[in-house]
Amino acid sequence: MKIGRTGFFGSLSGRFLILTIAFVLLAEVLIFVPSIARFREGYMQLRLEKAQIASLSLLTTDENLSPELEAELLANAGVYNVVLRRDEIRQLVLSSPIPEPIHETFDLRTIGHAGLIRDALELLADRENRIVRVIGSPVEQGGTLIEVAMDTKPLRQAMLDYSRRIIGISAVISILTAAILFIAVRKMMVLPIRRVVHHMTVYAEAPEDARRMIEPTADVHELREAEEALKSMQTQLTSALRQKERLAQLGSAVAKISHDLRNILTSAQLFADRIGNSADPVVARAAPKLVNSITRAVSLCETTLAFGKAEEPPPSLTRFSLRMLVDEVLEAEFPEEGPVAPVLDVPAGVMVRADREQIYRVLSNLVRNAKQAIDATGNAGSVEIAGGEADVEWWIRVGDTGPGLPPKAREHLFTAFQGGARKGGSGLGLAIASELVRGHGGKLELLQTGETGTEFLIRLPKAEGLAEL
Repeated sequence: MKIGRTGFFGSLSGRFLILTIAFVLLAEVLIFVPSIARFREGYMQLRLEKAQIASLSLLTTDENLSPELEAELLANAGVYNVVLRRDEIRQLVLSSPIPEPIHETFDLRTIGHAGLIRDALELLADRENRIVRVIGSPVEQGGTLIEVAMDTKPLRQAMLDYSRRIIGISAVISILTAAILFIAVRKMMVLPIRRVVHHMTVYAEAPEDARRMIEPTADVHELREAEEALKSMQTQLTSALRQKERLAQLGSAVAKISHDLRNILTSAQLFADRIGNSADPVVARAAPKLVNSITRAVSLCETTLAFGKAEEPPPSLTRFSLRMLVDEVLEAEFPEEGPVAPVLDVPAGVMVRADREQIYRVLSNLVRNAKQAIDATGNAGSVEIAGGEADVEWWIRVGDTGPGLPPKAREHLFTAFQGGARKGGSGLGLAIASELVRGHGGKLELLQTGETGTEFLIRLPKAEGLAEL
């Protein structure tokens, strides 16, 4: 997956990998420098020990060694001569011709760590073969001092071979260490950060969907605080967006509400004037109309004010039986037998995960609208609620045998104050129902409407949260 415009190494993971490799290599360099200095010291000390062993062959015999044997002993020791001081007497034990003057003298008895490092680095940088004198202490109390003359080329070559081995091992260690740290930090920090970014992106696509709010799960204290702050911000933003949307719709409807309310109250006033004359024979017929007019006015005002508060809480998801919920809705909307009959088609085993109270309100709204539409025709009919589930969602279908929705209502079906399907309706019922379904991450849609009736479909996703990274 491409990360940003700069590729992998422009991401947090890539930069951390580069820094890890760099710091591990720096650590290896800091280890290598004193290590190569110790290797050089050990190499010289080994030459001194071999030279001391070679000199023992002469010290243990009174006879002179042949030139051939002496040359062989010096070659095995890797030196040109051996000088041994015993009993305060400095004695040239073994010797051979030295091809050039001594370039430098190194006393291993007194040199410190800084001097060893400096001399080692200088030797690695010098490609010329030099003759150097090396002074040290004999082993096993073989004297007070031993010194040899030797070439630097074999020593430098041995140091280069050692360096290659160390660098190879360091490279492997660096790669393994970087990989382990990269995987660990990616799992503990990078992936949780990407999860937060993922939640922010998904939430931005549909802020009204409460399921898209992040649930804090990070183990790292700072990331947990960031997740909690993000959730608080998302909750406040969702509420603010809902408030803004409702207030905007409420503001656009003020003129219409004022006009409708004035007409309703004017009619009520006319009927009240007629009722005031008790001798009027139409009092009995006027009284119910007056009550209905006033009731419609009060209902419109209360519904409008409730909608403008924007206090709809996020859904509280629980598992419940869909059939039992539908039974409750139908019992409440159809308390007794009448020309409109309820029809139930929901299997008993369907369990839905949603906010039971909010889904009850949605179904109650749809059923009430359907029943009122059929009642307005004066004909008999039926309202059916069917439900079931698929692999990824639950579905609920609400249909009726009413006259269908008028064209004007279809244009703004789920818009407050504009999608009323019946005369005098505010259109708030369908707007609120659609909002409640969207809060579940679902969708309320009109399947069909016409002379044979109207059908609405509710889709509720089964996913309990966002996909994890």
